[in-house]
Amino acid sequence: MVRGPVAAAAAADSSPAAAGRLLLVAPHGSYRTAPFIEAAVARGAEVVIASESRYALASPPARGLYVDFGNQDAALARILDEARTRPFTAIIGTDDSSTELASRASSALGLRHNPSEAVRVARRKDLARERLAKCGVPVPWHRRIDLQLPLAAQIDGIPYPCVLKPVALSASRGVIRADGPAELLSAVARIRAMLSEVVDAQERHHVLVEQFVPGFEVAVEGLLEGGRLRMLAVFDKPDPLDGPFFEETYYVTPSRIGAGMLAQLERRVDQACRAYGLCEGPVHAECRINGQGVWILEVAARTIGGLCGRLLRFGTGQSIEQLVLAHALGDPVDVQAQEGGAGVLMIPIPAAGILRRVEGVMAARQVPGIEDVVIDVREGYELVPLPEGSSYLGFIFARASGPAEAEAALRAAHACLNIVVAPLWKAAAAASAAGGAVTQI
Repeated sequence: MVRGPVAAAAAADSSPAAAGRLLLVAPHGSYRTAPFIEAAVARGAEVVIASESRYALASPPARGLYVDFGNQDAALARILDEARTRPFTAIIGTDDSSTELASRASSALGLRHNPSEAVRVARRKDLARERLAKCGVPVPWHRRIDLQLPLAAQIDGIPYPCVLKPVALSASRGVIRADGPAELLSAVARIRAMLSEVVDAQERHHVLVEQFVPGFEVAVEGLLEGGRLRMLAVFDKPDPLDGPFFEETYYVTPSRIGAGMLAQLERRVDQACRAYGLCEGPVHAECRINGQGVWILEVAARTIGGLCGRLLRFGTGQSIEQLVLAHALGDPVDVQAQEGGAGVLMIPIPAAGILRRVEGVMAARQVPGIEDVVIDVREGYELVPLPEGSSYLGFIFARASGPAEAEAALRAAHACLNIVVAPLWKAAAAASAAGGAVTQI
């Protein structure tokens, strides 16, 4: 690893802060920020948050550094100016929208990093597909649609079923399956509305269309160290994800797909990382497995979303944030596998409207194997389901003697919940989520 003069100055300073001064580059409101702060404080590191909001953090243990994500050059200059005053020993981008800036800053300061072009390719679904195809990694048929041009010629010859995706949104937002031309045009209209406030013109005016890949879906949490991929955990997604929207619910580990398929999965994710040019830090991969093998849906240069990182404690003995931070600071990454099974349910948004209350939380917590039930949305807040929404109602965590038992506990706990939603005046939205009752008033 190459280190620049600023990093060398930090290493030469014997003070505790200089030996562990972390910059988190995070969008305002990111749910990944708090776990990274917790991991950094636990090891005595100083934390600075680079964010768009001047009021993102107003209290210890972290302080804020205002940057404008819409002006990457100015944001980089602001970070480098701060580093000249007091050097950083590690820089971590928490979310897709901040990883490229974190990479550029790390490169300028001689800290561990991925090439910024590799991070950009991983973040952009259209560029990722082009790079994988160029490097011989199997990809489905795909095409990029320009929303500024007439659609008729662009959608001619598209195979159905297909999936439409914004090129840079995350958390399954805007991902819609279409089984024919009418559904495709409807999906384009919905996605166009979602992209209206996106700053980047390329990302605002383009949509990726690709052939639907059937199969069983898994997620991989990994860590790259000098170009070598270490798989930290593989999560099964036992609920079918066939559309029309692709809301993730259950994650269960360890995977039950078998040793041979696990090895093939690791090879395919490693192949994708090499194709993108990723070489350092966390990777979160989504893959489909069918009779033709393993298909890459995406490989992101960041950690898993939400509170799901808690599951990494089961598989490794440490949180994913602790492992990523240790790697960024150049410390050994210690992984200790544990017995049994664990899982999380990302509680889906059952209907559009205003959350009145969630009933049955106590009963859900009393289900054998359930470790915690966390409701993230406060009463009185608006609920927005997919494909427009990008968040979950909360999380249910389970730990049991095996993955099947953990999954059963999660399903039993979810069935205990009754989510009471008041419809908005602007829309009478109603939809049910499997496993949980919904009451609208």
